[in-house]
This record gives sequence, C-alpha cells and structure tokens, in this order.
Amino acid sequence: MKTLQVRNLSVTHKKDLRPIISGLSFTLGEGDRCAVIGEEGNGKSTLLKLIADPEAAERYVETEGTIITGGAVIGYLKQELTEEEKQMEICGYFCQSEAFLDRTPRELADIARLLSLSGGIFYEDRPMGSLSGGEKVKMQLARLLCESPDILLLDEPSGDLDIEALQWLEKFIVSCGRPVLYVSHDEVLLERTANMVIHLELLRRRTLPRCTVRRVGYREYVDRRLASLDHQRQMARDEKAQFDAQQQRLREIKEKVNHSLHSISRGDPHGGKMLKRKMHAVTSMEKRFQRESEQMTQMPDVEEAILLDFEKTHLPDAKRVLDLTLDALYTPENGLLSRDIRLNVTGGEKLFIVGKNGAGKSTLLKQIAEQLLPRRDIRAAYMPQNYADLLPLDKTPVEFLTRSGSRDEISEIRTFLGSVKYTPEEMEHQISDLSGGQKAKLLFIHMIRSGANVLLLDEPTNHLDLESITSLNNGLMQFDGTILFASHDHQFVQTIANRIIEITPDGLNDYRMTYDEYLELGDGSRRTA
Repeated sequence: MKTLQVRNLSVTHKKDLRPIISGLSFTLGEGDRCAVIGEEGNGKSTLLKLIADPEAAERYVETEGTIITGGAVIGYLKQELTEEEKQMEICGYFCQSEAFLDRTPRELADIARLLSLSGGIFYEDRPMGSLSGGEKVKMQLARLLCESPDILLLDEPSGDLDIEALQWLEKFIVSCGRPVLYVSHDEVLLERTANMVIHLELLRRRTLPRCTVRRVGYREYVDRRLASLDHQRQMARDEKAQFDAQQQRLREIKEKVNHSLHSISRGDPHGGKMLKRKMHAVTSMEKRFQRESEQMTQMPDVEEAILLDFEKTHLPDAKRVLDLTLDALYTPENGLLSRDIRLNVTGGEKLFIVGKNGAGKSTLLKQIAEQLLPRRDIRAAYMPQNYADLLPLDKTPVEFLTRSGSRDEISEIRTFLGSVKYTPEEMEHQISDLSGGQKAKLLFIHMIRSGANVLLLDEPTNHLDLESITSLNNGLMQFDGTILFASHDHQFVQTIANRIIEITPDGLNDYRMTYDEYLELGDGSRRTA
C-alpha cells in the first residue's frame, strides 16, 4: 500500500508574500481518512493541488518542504472543472483517461451503478458544463474510479450531491482502504468518515499560519478543542482577576504610604525612613508581579467568527411573492426535466427545493430569479451556483461593491469586507484570484448592502467553512423576508426551511414540515442525521 508523506511544508502566496501554511508535517497510510478543515482562503485546496499537480499550484505560491508520494497514482477530484473541461462533451471528458479506455463494459456499468448513473452516460455528447453541480461531481468521481488510484485527494466531494450519492460517498470513503485526504464543510460527512484531522488556521488578522494534526475523529477533535479553549479561557480570566486584585491592593498601599509621607512631621526622620522602605518594598513587589504576569495564561489565539448580519427586512405574511406556472421545465441540453409546475410563495416563507442530481433545482431557481429580479414591489437577490454568472472576475471586491465611489462608501465597503476576514491585500486582488468561499462572501455582502427582502440561493454553503456556515445560518434564521434555496447541507436545511418543495418529473410535491420529518417519509434510503 502506497503512503503519502508531507514534511515541514510551508506555503507563501506569491502575489502579496502572505504566508498560508507553515511547518505542516503528516503521513497517510492504509485506512487513513484525513479531513482538512479551516476557513476558506487558508490553503486547504492549495495543499491538495500541491500534492496532485505541484506545477499548477506553484504558479501562485512558493513552497518549502518535501512531499513524497513514492510513485503512487494520485486520484484528484478538483473543486471545479476548468473552462476547457466544461466545454468538452461527456464522452470526450472520459476518453481523455487511458484507464477509462481500458475498462470493460461490465466494469463501467458497475461504476455507473455505484453512482446511480445511467449505463450509457459515459458516451453522451452533452457538454460537461450543461450538467448539474452534483452530476459534475459524479462524473469526476467516475473517472477517478476508472483510474484505480492509490491515494485519493477529494476537494469538496460532497458539494451538490443528492441524498443517495452522499450516502454512497460516505461508505466509499470509509471502505475504500486507500489513504484519503479530503476537504469538506459537511459536518455529517466529517463525523461519519474522518479518523484524522488537519486544521489549517490563519491567526492575527490572517498573518500567522497555524497547523494542527490529530489522529482522532472529527467530532472528538472538535469536542477536545472546544473543551481545551474553554479551559484556557477560564484560566486566563481567573489569573487576570487575581492579577487585577493584586494590582488594586498595591495601589491602595502606595496611596496610603504616599499620604503618610506627605503628612509626616519633619521632626520624625525615623518614621520617614520606615515609610520609604515600605514604598520601596511595594514598588519591588509591583515589578515582580508585572514580570510574573508575562507568564500568565493568555486568552486563546483563534480565528474570529465572520459577521453576516442580514437586515431585519419584514415582508407581510399576506404578501404574494411568487405565482409560478410552467407547463414544462427544461433545458436545451438536457431536455424535459419536469412538467406542470405550480408554485405559490408568500412573505416570510423559507422554502427548500430538493431533488435528485439533474432534477432541475438550479434551472427552477434561475427561472424564478428571472421573474422576481425585475419586480419593484420586492427587492430580490440571486446567488447562482456558478458565481462567475454574476461576479465580474476582472474587478476587485471593492470595485464590484462600489456604487458612488465616495470616500465614505469605500470605507464602509472595506469595513464589510474586513468583517468577513478579507485582508487589505485581498480587497485589491482581482475576483478571479479569490477562493470559492471568498467569492461567496462577496455575493452575501452584495445582498446585504442591497437591502434584499427575497433571497434566491443556489447551494449557498458551497465553499464556506464551518464557522462561516454557522454565521450564515444565524443570519438567515433572523432574516424576516422570504428565502427560496437549494442546498446539500443537512443541518443548514433543517434549521432554515419551513417548507419543502420536491422536484419530480411529474411536477412539484409540497411538504410543509421540517427536513428531518421529510426524510422520515422515505423508504430508508434517505440520508438521516
């Protein structure tokens, strides 16, 4: 069995010379399932790319240290397809792999069945870019399986997958036996699969990298970390309180001695000498306490949570937000997806759209956006699954958000960007250079500044780290407008949705219940928490 070794790896961004990773060392062997966690922009995808395709990564980062793969075949699932790959037909994408060409029809059928794909999909002439997000992930996984890799590197493998595919992915990661290094923000997947954790952090305003490697499960790592941080905080508070009490007592003694020195009679030189000795002793004690304070327990140095505070915009319950009637839902590439679409939405509803990969969730959201965005009686905002559909990649974040260009507006924009952990340098980078999570945050800031009271969100937690998802979750729970969204994040859906719309070939099924209640309606194949 091949192993992967990383020794004392340090990574620095070439553009602004900012350190991303420092002194990272770990070894992966048979049965190791290592989750890489941390905020977006902390180097998780860069780490996988350095292992799988160092030449591509070294175009934008400088590295020190050693990566040893021992001639292993690396299976690398990228976070996104390249533009060239999106233009390819499905058959052309697979025929690029020699391993695919060597597979027998039976082996290909087995791989298709594993991923709930039709047996002939590998030979279709549809463009890869026309597939749904989940279908693109499945295509990449299928090609990886054809190549029988020794080591698997998976960058957001759970993104956009439907319930059945997620269930399969969990079993595959646990049972494949190969070393697996993967990035994910899906806590259910992490809890069920990881037996090792690499945590990448950027502290002190994203200037100081810290790497933590632990051979424990994800939940155990999080629980231990939180307990350790709580213990450290309590010790720091207790020691600070004790120090403050000491300082207060010394101040009181010094004030009494000073008062006595000023009021003592000149005819009592002996008393004056005694008071000066006492003052000297108090001053010496004060200096000793100050020296000891340098060894006091410090408050934990951790990354601060981001702030995503959506305006408390109210929509009356009786407000009719959407009246949608479609005889057919289809795309030119994929044909008919569903028929007889009827959907009415009112103020305050949090509507989750669910369906299998390729069922038409993104297509439906896009058509709803086309209807709602021009309306003047509501303020709708749309977040597509492909951020490039809305973001001008050649502009900087500040340029994208600027309307008037006034000094006060630019100052406000920089404050917003700082609240979601953009560094001053990143605020001046082209949007094309940003990570997926940073692009997502940019769209959320745009929504917040627009004062939107209707949000259309297509996989809003994609590319976000767990802390950012929690912040987004809290913000949307307080949001008093209407939300229509598609997501693969179980916890996010369960806490946000109060209505569920299921897309089927024959129309929409409407469920006014929680997501967990909806899953319980299944036949046992649904993914439950």
